Amino acid sequence: MKPYQQIPISECGEPLVSIPLEKFAVMSPHPYEKLGANYQGKSPYYLRKRVVNALLQAQTFLQQNYPGTNILIFDAYRPVAVQQFMVDYTFASVVKQQGLTPEQLSEAEKQAIWQQVYQIWAVPSENPATPPPHSTGAAVDITLIDETGAIIDMGGQIDEMSERSQPNYYAQSIDVIKQNYHQKRELLKQIMINAGFSRHPGEWWHFSLGDQMWAWETKQAIAYYGRKF
Repeated sequence: MKPYQQIPISECGEPLVSIPLEKFAVMSPHPYEKLGANYQGKSPYYLRKRVVNALLQAQTFLQQNYPGTNILIFDAYRPVAVQQFMVDYTFASVVKQQGLTPEQLSEAEKQAIWQQVYQIWAVPSENPATPPPHSTGAAVDITLIDETGAIIDMGGQIDEMSERSQPNYYAQSIDVIKQNYHQKRELLKQIMINAGFSRHPGEWWHFSLGDQMWAWETKQAIAYYGRKF
């Protein structure tokens, strides 16, 4: 159990609603559906109503202060089954990158790989007390695009399993390019924090509002969004 999962959930019952995609940029096809994830008729582009409103607020702030820059939504709502698919997919990818097969791995090697996987991916828990953040409809993975529609280089890829995923990885660098990466990450954080979100402490792209991680990061006593479906 991760520390934020100790926060109790008092589900408020707020519905999932469709993100108005015309207001944002999106990746098409959806990155996980492209890999084979089955959403079973549910859309990944749903969030809780208040979270959608906050995301729109962040977009408005961004466009008012940085004209031509827009939010790109990489992922939002994620059923637990999709979380399980992506965890398994990532494990298999790491094994393949090492030139091995699952059958060749010792128990210690398996545990070492799972430890890597769970640095990025939440456990696909079916326990209502410990839902994966994205399965609550309160978490969203985003980045930025420029006025040409090109994705802005943040110095690392979303879902990248490396130290570069740490939000402040480039903070102390004196290299101009690396400092620019940090400034772009800080801009992303600024627009989202201003709208009420909190940022994942280990992922520059992940923001949430109302779930356990948000409650933990903002020192709230309870979370008000639990698992949906």
